[in-house]
Amino acid sequence: MTDPPPDLSSGAVTSSPPDLSALRSAEAELGVEPDLAGMQKDFEQALLGGERKFTRIEVSARAGISIERAEQMWHALGFATVPDDEIAFTDGDVEALRLVSALEDDGFIDPAVESSLARKLGQTQSRLASWQSAMFLELLAGSKLSADDAIEVATLLLPAMERLQTYVWRRHLAAAAGRAVAGSDELARGVRVVGFADIVSYTRLTRRLSEVELGQLIERFEGMAADVVALNGGRVIKSIGDEVLFVTDTPAQGAAVALALQDKVEAAGDMPELRIGLAYGSILIRLGDVYGEVVNLASRLTSEAKPGRVLGDRELAAALDGHPAYRVRKLRRVSVRGYHHLSPYAIQRAEAGH
Repeated sequence: MTDPPPDLSSGAVTSSPPDLSALRSAEAELGVEPDLAGMQKDFEQALLGGERKFTRIEVSARAGISIERAEQMWHALGFATVPDDEIAFTDGDVEALRLVSALEDDGFIDPAVESSLARKLGQTQSRLASWQSAMFLELLAGSKLSADDAIEVATLLLPAMERLQTYVWRRHLAAAAGRAVAGSDELARGVRVVGFADIVSYTRLTRRLSEVELGQLIERFEGMAADVVALNGGRVIKSIGDEVLFVTDTPAQGAAVALALQDKVEAAGDMPELRIGLAYGSILIRLGDVYGEVVNLASRLTSEAKPGRVLGDRELAAALDGHPAYRVRKLRRVSVRGYHHLSPYAIQRAEAGH
């Protein structure tokens, strides 16, 4: 489940304000009385990249856009509204609003999807920022850093993280552009394999495991899934707690991902089993997510799969029929929500010599 957005009043986003308990403890051990208000201001300014100077009305006026449009964008990004007279915004906020306005004026951003784009961007960055904040606080908790040293570390880390994030984004952008340019007619129409991998008995595990143990389990599962999907030419769309949603461009890649992931979990020995469902056909790809009947079919098949097994729909089975590496076997029809006569197919590796 996506983490809630950080409750910042500024539109310039990098991370949420820190829980200063770690800094307070470090200062106490050193016998220093911490200036919490000053620490908060210095830390926030380091993260925001500048001093808070403007009210929300002033920042909109300087950017040359209406307060209504600016507020709509801030809400879509996941930020709370601040009072009209509060000095909350920086030069970076002004520049960001001007940039969005310029991109829209030049036709690079469709006004009809501006809020949707901002919402997806905000959700993605919020989750990343929450993880980075937790990581930084864990670092502080295990160190003897003073407040000034902690702020200096954060100031040094920030540009390094920005460069790393930009690098990863550019690599993914290049890969996506390459697929689009070299894609077949089917890929151009949005024909893909959609797969769900779901941890068996996850609800029971949440009651039995501690929060730390559950976090470690999810981290291992997501790491395994990411490695296997990437190795076999697929892409992880998102992780939702006990479930990973992925897509591949071809049926053979979809089968390869699903079976390899089952093998890896089995080989680990101490991981819960998975159910995996696959479906093949046209999907809507929008702002990094996938929609359509094929997605629903994959989800229903996942629910019907036995632990440790892979199920596919009729279209995937037809596409894999005769493939030398895989064997498909039709199972009895089932009735599930939205589909009264769903025909699942067991997807397996072809036996040696057959």
